[in-house]
Amino acid sequence: MKVLRHIGSLAFVLGLFTTVFAGIPWHILVADDPAVPLWLKISVFGMLGGILVVLATLALEQRTPGALSEATPEMETGGTVLLSNFETVPDRQVTEILGLVQGHTVFAIWLGKDLSAIVRLILGGELTEYTEMMGSARSTATRRMTAKASQMGADAIINVRYMTTSVIGSAAELLVYGTAVKLS
Repeated sequence: MKVLRHIGSLAFVLGLFTTVFAGIPWHILVADDPAVPLWLKISVFGMLGGILVVLATLALEQRTPGALSEATPEMETGGTVLLSNFETVPDRQVTEILGLVQGHTVFAIWLGKDLSAIVRLILGGELTEYTEMMGSARSTATRRMTAKASQMGADAIINVRYMTTSVIGSAAELLVYGTAVKLS
């Protein structure tokens, strides 16, 4: 279903851009000719068909229990650096504070996935397109932070915190930070 939905999204985006950036200028230049060229008909039907495919696949996924829930991939940490959202590590002593480390990224989804999410707002359910985007952003930012801590020779990062903000439209900024420390 997901592949079919992506094909529908792609057909919509290609049809939309062809209609807007080629069809409208064509109409302005040759407005006196009532015949609509085949390429413009195909782009309009591609756009409408793409929306129909996205709607149909999302409606079918909504009816299938568990179809939208996907296993969250294990977060890669890029090494043996321990991550903790506490100020201490149980049964370990902090021997040296190395300093603040952070990881940062800005992620966005393409217009086709954004269309799927907008349709899902109407039908209800989890916005999996945004969930996947934020999961990828979190993994990337965490890998970058952990890599910096490894370069500093850290054994752990304590007091780990995540922050997110909307940048523009479907783009989100994700920042993760914590204190790199050496443990006994």
